[in-house]
Amino acid sequence: MIKEIESNKSMFAEWRREFHMYPEISYKEHDTAKKVAEMLDSFGFDEVHTGIGGTGLVGVLKGKYPSNKTVGLRADMDALAMEELNEFEHASKNKGVMHACGHDGHMATLLAAAWYLSQGREFSGKIHFIFQTAEEELTGSKTMIDDGLFERFPCGVIYGQHNMPHVPEGHIWLREGAIEASCDRFDIEIVGKGGHAAMPEGMIDGPLVMSNIIMAAHTIVSRNVSPLESVVLSFADAHAGSGTYNIMPKTATLKGCVRAFDEGIRQLTLKRLKEVVEMTAQAHGAKATVTVRDGSCPATVNNPEQAKLVAKVAADLIGEDKVNADCRPLSGSEDFSWMLQDIEGCYFFVGNEGSSLHNPSYDFNDSIIPLGASMFVKLVEHNLPAQ
Repeated sequence: MIKEIESNKSMFAEWRREFHMYPEISYKEHDTAKKVAEMLDSFGFDEVHTGIGGTGLVGVLKGKYPSNKTVGLRADMDALAMEELNEFEHASKNKGVMHACGHDGHMATLLAAAWYLSQGREFSGKIHFIFQTAEEELTGSKTMIDDGLFERFPCGVIYGQHNMPHVPEGHIWLREGAIEASCDRFDIEIVGKGGHAAMPEGMIDGPLVMSNIIMAAHTIVSRNVSPLESVVLSFADAHAGSGTYNIMPKTATLKGCVRAFDEGIRQLTLKRLKEVVEMTAQAHGAKATVTVRDGSCPATVNNPEQAKLVAKVAADLIGEDKVNADCRPLSGSEDFSWMLQDIEGCYFFVGNEGSSLHNPSYDFNDSIIPLGASMFVKLVEHNLPAQ
């Protein structure tokens, strides 16, 4: 670890716990963004720009040595709409909102790196510290990009990280290529013909159509996708009727998602889903439509050379035995993927251990802040060496 970062870990933990106490959901991170901006100003940043894509912000720090090179470092800010079960002192004070994914720790980690780098500015060029809105909606990254993020703050390379409970504490995991899956959320609406449950011959059974669609759609994974590839198709919500026992509903609805690591597999699955839904409904005399919702994002794909660099930097920092440079990809999704589509970079995991993410008993492990911050600093020093 970098000595100055390690010796100030209690200060960074205090920052993190304050963020944890006052969480805010996607696109509503007003107080959070204000706090981050104030901290960057207090560090003596050259520029702090707010209101990007709504509540996103970017801090600009110039090095002591002139260069046209730039590095982007990113952390997410939003929390989840869920009630916290923890009873410790820094538990959420905002009812129904909780930092259950560790974005409080991500902000503290990036701020720790910002604090250290601002002290001596022993690097060349410029660093753009990106604090992103609405990662949990999988739209905040693209919203900031669409609002001119990279036109205003160009980045030669970009890095992001996420705490990961199933990775041993103090370890770094990553991989070249796809490390997290794409995500496409969809709605299916089925329209049949309602009627009396005792007289099925006079109706088109919406719940029956719905169940057949679920069964038929799952064959896409087993019969349209190679067993050497992977895709996840999930139906998370199925609804028909209004609580009665003998009135058959006219309509039924399904909600779900498709996740894939390969863009071709992703598009094939979405195409076949539409075909299966429409044709299955037609076979029963009903009609059905598939709508892919806003908020879809591509797979998170690491640039091979940048992944090699992150693995080397991590090995130099903590030892090769604590670095897994070819970890299994996760079928979860992350909208840092949009940034990696525009800029070469790498997304990596920092071992956290403890409760799983999106769990009402989760809490970020403060002891890993120095590792995450040191990784950011070392990546800056490699890309923007002092001259």
